[in-house]
Amino acid sequence: MRVVIADDSGLLRDGLANLLTEAGVDVVARAGDAEELIAMVAEHEPDIAVVDIRMPPTYTHEGARAALELRQRRPGLGILLLSQSLESRYVTDLARQHPRGFGYLLKDRVTEVQVLLDALGSIAAGGTVLDPEVVSHLLGRNELVEQLDRLSERERGVLELMAQGLSNRAIAERLVIDVKTVETHIARILTKLDLHQTPDEHRRVLAVLAWLRG
Repeated sequence: MRVVIADDSGLLRDGLANLLTEAGVDVVARAGDAEELIAMVAEHEPDIAVVDIRMPPTYTHEGARAALELRQRRPGLGILLLSQSLESRYVTDLARQHPRGFGYLLKDRVTEVQVLLDALGSIAAGGTVLDPEVVSHLLGRNELVEQLDRLSERERGVLELMAQGLSNRAIAERLVIDVKTVETHIARILTKLDLHQTPDEHRRVLAVLAWLRG
């Protein structure tokens, strides 16, 4: 797995690179700002870009904006947003337009390198990984209150586990129910959130990010 790391903090950038390298990940480049990130991805063609949302010069959304630009140029590039804050600008477009191979974790909740390695593995395989805090932030938007109220407590629990990247079997094991019951819950969730089947949409991700609709 070839990875580029983009973070304005040299200490965090180098520390993260060292941890991943020790774990067997090939860190091919490091960038301190969005412009350098785009250049490093073009030069090294990594599998995944680990990107801080807030980077120079304004420290607002440069990282997320660069990540969106990179995915538009290279749809197969995995993106892991690693941030100290909960943001939605540009993240909404990333998740809506390129839901596969996408992750968003909060730095202060990644307390073990294995958490990061698991996330990178899921993203490399085309999965989606969202921190539970991110899920709560996204699902807490007023626009979806009515729809989310349709969900039972169990369905909300299943939805949160879906957001964490768990497979149907893993959800079944976590909740101590059978896989067919999980499939039934997911079908009901998709229906209640008005996510009807289409050939082009990743409905499992859209269920988690249903607030992006419209």
